[in-house]
Amino acid sequence: MDVDLHCHSTASDGALAPAEVVARAHARGVRVLALTDHDTLEGLDEAQAAAQALDMRLINGIELSCTWGGATIHVLGYAFAADAPALLKATAELHDSRWLRAEEIGARLAAKGMPGAFDGARAVQQELGDSGNAPARPHFAEFLVRAGHVRDRAEAFRKWLGAGKLGDVKQHWPTLAEAVATLREAGAWISLAHAWHYDFTRSKRRKLIADFVAAGGQALEVVNGMQPAEQVGSLAILAREFGLLVTAGSDFHAPGDWSELGMYRPLPDDLLPLWTRFDHGHSRLAAC
Repeated sequence: MDVDLHCHSTASDGALAPAEVVARAHARGVRVLALTDHDTLEGLDEAQAAAQALDMRLINGIELSCTWGGATIHVLGYAFAADAPALLKATAELHDSRWLRAEEIGARLAAKGMPGAFDGARAVQQELGDSGNAPARPHFAEFLVRAGHVRDRAEAFRKWLGAGKLGDVKQHWPTLAEAVATLREAGAWISLAHAWHYDFTRSKRRKLIADFVAAGGQALEVVNGMQPAEQVGSLAILAREFGLLVTAGSDFHAPGDWSELGMYRPLPDDLLPLWTRFDHGHSRLAAC
């Protein structure tokens, strides 16, 4: 695919520096890319410079953490003003919250007989390139593998770090409505990320999307990497029902991981991709 609206770098929980993500995306045929690191704008300047050198289009992106219905939810913001006061304030608060969260994850794991998790996760993060942000759950997962507590990262998430598990610390996040409001104030286009990843019933997932729309959300991420085709179909039905634009992306984190830049299932033909709207309306591009 030549468009990828969901990927991560070492600015949050990815394995490659922002410029490396851009170069890898370009080499794989991507020509429109959004870097959507978790709760930070830190990698955008580096990514923009790299994209300009390659004659790629780099769209300002972010993936904000928030809470809804007792669960951690992610919303994607695109083509916003990176200097918007509301967004700068929110990311500064989230930066502090992520450090508190990481410390709490470390303490919880230590209480279960896995000492040194915080320092270990921080060491993993620094090996990749220290962004100054807190270690995230993938860094903790790698520590647990190295320390012999689990066989692989998948087991780490399944037993300790995934949704509803010990390491799923969410009390430090804003609400869904607050996150959407922050992005709207920054002039962003807003998409609900990977709605099938949340362990919800069909009715609860539909309620989430209804509340997202009521808060001002505009799009649904119908395709996230190589998720099962039946999930894409179900999300497409919801996008049609609510009249939403749609987004798609690899959700790339690392080479050899579950996804790769520019690789995801195709969108159904009748749905309108959000990226067709980036040149219209109030939002701004990080144009290259």
